[in-house]
Amino acid sequence: MSRLTIYHDDSPDTAILRTEDAATIAEQLNAIGVRFERWESPVTLSPDDDAETILAAYKPYLDTLMGVSGAGSADVIKLTPNHPQAAPLRAKFINEHSHTEDEVRFFVHGSGNFILHLDGRIYDAHCTAGDLISVPANIKHWFDAGEQPFFTALRIFTDTSGWVPHFTGDTISARFPAA
Repeated sequence: MSRLTIYHDDSPDTAILRTEDAATIAEQLNAIGVRFERWESPVTLSPDDDAETILAAYKPYLDTLMGVSGAGSADVIKLTPNHPQAAPLRAKFINEHSHTEDEVRFFVHGSGNFILHLDGRIYDAHCTAGDLISVPANIKHWFDAGEQPFFTALRIFTDTSGWVPHFTGDTISARFPAA
């Protein structure tokens, strides 16, 4: 189930808000410019399906989304506990960073946490299958799918160079592990 937990960025032990209500999550994230939606889709896929099958199944949704966002392409990223790069990928993206382009993800399977640092607050958005999140360019954040990651997500982008992480050097992510 999707969840949003909000903290003051100097109080990792005290949540200001914790909710699993999709409408409240969307309202709170939209207030800071982050798009969050739950997609009710008739598409049923297996975690074993390849990228081409997943992209074809979601093509009508992607065409609409990319038309609205101006994005030019989409791909699929999968991460499982047995992936040979699981630990290094987690170690890389668990550090606070930003991008010069919006980071758009739709979770097909599994889950992960986008943790945003903005205006003195931490917004920990636990996204699950059916969730769309779009983190605007230049918002400081990190991503954690845990020590045993399992997710399949669609990534939508205009220019992949905009996805190069720009690390802040701040160690705040160590104080705010995924909720």
